[in-house]
Amino acid sequence: MARRPTRQVEEAVRDAVERTLQATIGSAQLGRERAQEAVDELVRTAASRVREALEGQRPATHDDIRELRKELRAIGHRLEAIERRLEGPRSSSRSSRSQG
Repeated sequence: MARRPTRQVEEAVRDAVERTLQATIGSAQLGRERAQEAVDELVRTAASRVREALEGQRPATHDDIRELRKELRAIGHRLEAIERRLEGPRSSSRSSRSQG
């Protein structure tokens, strides 16, 4: 006939099972948190890439066009000033040659 386990053995086994479950639950929770962090990072990365792709595809706004026009006018004025400076010495040396 098999002996029934004593109360101490039953409690020891129950405690061991509880500790094992607690350790497993803790590991599972830690694994879940790490998995969630990884998923969050993937979502952020994907959202960032989509945002960048859409920024390159979006049509220019009225403000964008106005700013570009302003920049083009400024570049045009700078170019005219450079051309005047470059033509200045030439035209004066040409006029002195033709007079002399």
